[in-house]
Amino acid sequence: MKLGARIIKTGIAIVLALYLAQLLELPAPVFAGIAAIFAIQPTIYRSYLSVMEQIQGNLVGAIIAVVFVLLFGNHIFIIGLAVVIVITINLKLNMEKSLILSIVTVIAIMESQQGDFLQFSMIRFSTILLGILSSFIVNLVFIPPKYETKLYNRINNVTEDIFKWIRISTRHASEHTLLKKDISRIKDTLLKLEQTYSMFKEERDYFKKESLSKSRKLVVYRQMITTTKKAYETLKRIHKFENEINLMPEDFQTQIQLQLDSLIHQHEQILLKYIGKIKIVSCIDEYNGQSLSRNEFLSFFFTQIKKMEHTSEEDEENVPTRLLPLISAIIEYDEQLEHLEKLINSFQSFHKDENEVSVKENIEDI
Repeated sequence: MKLGARIIKTGIAIVLALYLAQLLELPAPVFAGIAAIFAIQPTIYRSYLSVMEQIQGNLVGAIIAVVFVLLFGNHIFIIGLAVVIVITINLKLNMEKSLILSIVTVIAIMESQQGDFLQFSMIRFSTILLGILSSFIVNLVFIPPKYETKLYNRINNVTEDIFKWIRISTRHASEHTLLKKDISRIKDTLLKLEQTYSMFKEERDYFKKESLSKSRKLVVYRQMITTTKKAYETLKRIHKFENEINLMPEDFQTQIQLQLDSLIHQHEQILLKYIGKIKIVSCIDEYNGQSLSRNEFLSFFFTQIKKMEHTSEEDEENVPTRLLPLISAIIEYDEQLEHLEKLINSFQSFHKDENEVSVKENIEDI
């Protein structure tokens, strides 16, 4: 289990909330600590939205609690009824995320009446509000999330896994069951990629120049993810049509291997070029002088079909046709790679000094 940044920030937020509550001599500082837990979010923008929603929920809970105590007292059944009302209001206002804190506010205000009730209620409300604001301060100041670094590293890691399996599979060295299990794991990783991309997209820039650069980066990263998914789709089809590939002629199998090795090589070079590890030159090359262009590869495949129509036995005649989805996936992967390189070249031409991405990540945010 990794000690994530969000775990650390939650601990810091609780300490800050309790410290400020004690410093201001607020009674029951524990409510500030409890409130701090609910406002911690993985991004600063989400933290801002959460704070706004938690404040509204806290306000709803406080108003209902005060009204019910003034009208009906604080009997345990009255507290239960107030909680039901608060839950209903929060759901009607689509404030599900603030629901728990609203309930905490109701109980905190209604559980006891000490001296001037309105003053007591205001103090409890302020205590919980202090906890919410403490979390926002911690989110803003401590360990600010670097989702671009996280996103690039995750893309890089999942592509390396895909490359490994493609290389093994095209050399007929993969274990069928193990590859099937890893394909399922890679699918889950791609879903997490989308979540990380959403968090990176939510990060706000405060200067127009940075905003323009961020918009271009979003386009590049979206294409990176699309290209990675095409590589994953290619791997799935290699796995699915493993038997059909083995029935094809030796020269066809060799060409498939060369074609995919070339695409993987290009993909690796493009990712390295984005972080400045290699020069800004074209990564689209002929792998060992033996890979084919998309049109040549398609022509080669149809040539193989014609050959097999004359030489194959009747039960093998449909084998090349069944491989059409694989050929399509390889060509689409090639197209997406070419588009990705164009986007990166364009980005680096206009924003050469604004593309510093660390490839190492010490703290994992969860």
